[in-house]
Amino acid sequence: MSQDLIRLMNALFLPAVGTCREGPWCPAVDIYRLRKGWLVKFELAGVKADDVDLTALGNRLTVRGVRRDTVTEIGSCYRMEIEYSSFERSVELPCDLKRADITTDFRDGMLLVHINDRTEAQP
Repeated sequence: MSQDLIRLMNALFLPAVGTCREGPWCPAVDIYRLRKGWLVKFELAGVKADDVDLTALGNRLTVRGVRRDTVTEIGSCYRMEIEYSSFERSVELPCDLKRADITTDFRDGMLLVHINDRTEAQP
């Protein structure tokens, strides 16, 4: 693949580095297929567990919430790159979440969502 084509694909599908966007930020997510279901990890550094809402509808898992700035004394800003605002991220999984057992764990800035799909035959 030519370097020009790779650059074009990166420009179209990857967010530009260092740009600011308005509206909710979109946390990164990793999805793992496990022997007994799924593990979905949302990167939520600086977010309190009480500020997170998780919903499951059909095969869509959605996490919403807000990351708040904890600085109590505001002076002039030299540089600000961390987004403090509401966020939302949805992912679709190849299983019906209505029939799944879903548990969560909030650890080290990561929301871990464990999904045990009861519709699949377990060994």
